[in-house]
Amino acid sequence: CFFFFSLETEKIPVMRGQWFIDGTWQPLEEEESNLIEQEHLNRFKGQQLQESFDMEMSKPVDGKEAIHSLKLSRNHVDWHSVDEVYLYSDATTSKIARTVTQKLGFSKASSSGTRLHRGYVEEATLEDKPPQTSHIVFVVHGIGQKMDQGRIIKNTAMMRDTARKVEEKYFSNLATHVEFLPVEWRSKLTLDGDTVDSITPDKVRGLRDMLNSSAMDIMYYTSPLYRDELVKGLQQELNRLYSLFCSRNPEFEEKGGKVSIVSHSLGCVITYDIMTGWNPVRLYEQLLQKEEEEEEEHWMSYEEQRLLEELYITKQRLREIEERLHELKASTISKPPVLKFKVENFFCMGSPLAVFLALRGIRPGTSGSQDHILPRTICNRLLNIFHPTDPVAYRLEPLILKHYSNISPVQIHWYNTANPLPYEHMKPSFLNPTKEPTSAPDTESASAAPSPTTSPVMVRRHYGESITNIGKASILGAASIGKGLGGMLFSRFGRSSATPQTMETGKDGPEGDEKKATTVGTPPLPHSSSGFLEPAVELEHRIDFELREGLVESRYWSAVTSHTAYWSSLDIALFLLTFMYKQDQEETDKSNLDTI
Repeated sequence: CFFFFSLETEKIPVMRGQWFIDGTWQPLEEEESNLIEQEHLNRFKGQQLQESFDMEMSKPVDGKEAIHSLKLSRNHVDWHSVDEVYLYSDATTSKIARTVTQKLGFSKASSSGTRLHRGYVEEATLEDKPPQTSHIVFVVHGIGQKMDQGRIIKNTAMMRDTARKVEEKYFSNLATHVEFLPVEWRSKLTLDGDTVDSITPDKVRGLRDMLNSSAMDIMYYTSPLYRDELVKGLQQELNRLYSLFCSRNPEFEEKGGKVSIVSHSLGCVITYDIMTGWNPVRLYEQLLQKEEEEEEEHWMSYEEQRLLEELYITKQRLREIEERLHELKASTISKPPVLKFKVENFFCMGSPLAVFLALRGIRPGTSGSQDHILPRTICNRLLNIFHPTDPVAYRLEPLILKHYSNISPVQIHWYNTANPLPYEHMKPSFLNPTKEPTSAPDTESASAAPSPTTSPVMVRRHYGESITNIGKASILGAASIGKGLGGMLFSRFGRSSATPQTMETGKDGPEGDEKKATTVGTPPLPHSSSGFLEPAVELEHRIDFELREGLVESRYWSAVTSHTAYWSSLDIALFLLTFMYKQDQEETDKSNLDTI
């Protein structure tokens, strides 16, 4: 008997099934099953049963009269023999259907009866055990959990079910499996208590309560008063669940089990801040230091200069003392890591993380490494998954290399695609490929078409985009409320250096405008005649992955539903398992080569 691992707060009883439905082998409800079992023992105890389940047992009973019956609250049960038991519904529609079919010559059992079996179809053996868990995935929810507590558990169950279907179809030959565990962090937080509810007007109360239970989480996170409570709430819940899982699965760490995180919506931002340790207080300190440097450049009297010098020396002395004290504490007390585990993969679904980073002053660099936004020492791989019409989702790749804003995200394969091209072999392709001159030969224009073996270029259709843009504007507005120090910093450090360059280029007239287009704007992209990016400026690993739109999908409707449609997607389940099993297989092959 194996224990049942559950992340529910309440205790769940584990019971042995007695009566099962033919075909699906789902157990009956406990109350009905106990009544049927008691009646069966009273009537048939000591009689001989068939030794094995054969094909004849699945055939309906024709021409046999019921030798015993039992009336239940909404159903009744007929026994035609000791091992031929049928359940019938007593609903009015079922009675009418039974009467009609019996008059047409069909038996009662074949027309509306459900065959029941006592005991399961297969006997358990010593070899029956769940596959070894080599990878656990923590599923982190976003906003709206207060409105529907327990929803993340249902969503994780849907993701787990779809992953099981994918495992059975594509990874059935592996002896290990991936386990998905929900992380419900919102319900344990106190925050402002009921203050916001008490100031909410009574008119359209239902709509206001819905906004208070969902969008208000963004306001809480951008608040300097409640942000730490949200971060610590998720951090503590992740560590608690990991410790609980390891205590019940002691071999997980011994055999090198891995941990990944799947975050949705605002959960991506909070998880990112936990892993990187981002703190707005550091930005505030940098802002004060910058203001002090600017004050020194202004003209001042001799007395002001003398006082400022004394203040500067005092602050320098204070910083030295603080650094020595910090070093002393660090040498005596080892600070525990923020998370008790190393994150192998960080999957973001419908994530506004990119717009939060942009408002914090993150700007594209010249290196194609993921380290620009998330160091590999913290997380091995960052993957950003989104639906093309999700109004909350933003791209991350243009924050690393700016010209990737004109390169299409990688298209996620459909679940039933035969022999899909591996993602690492897909070449970057332009959203709007450069058109060849009209005088170019036909052979050149034909070679400029994208290869069918690569990620296809997305054609930009404009119907429905207004709805998506409205959603993006709302997220930008909410995030800008909390950008605060990040925006102030960027205005200090970024704009001050960019303004003179813009003014100088504006003095040169038309020629200056041409130079501005090539220097200040997007740099010219090196590309080949095939319309693909040259390898020298590619990202080290692709980060943005986009779901394919359905052939008959309406963008007006999907703009409303796409943000919550990730959980049951077979395409996403295959995508997640592909990356996690691929890494496990690569490490296994490497260890085998090292052994040889």
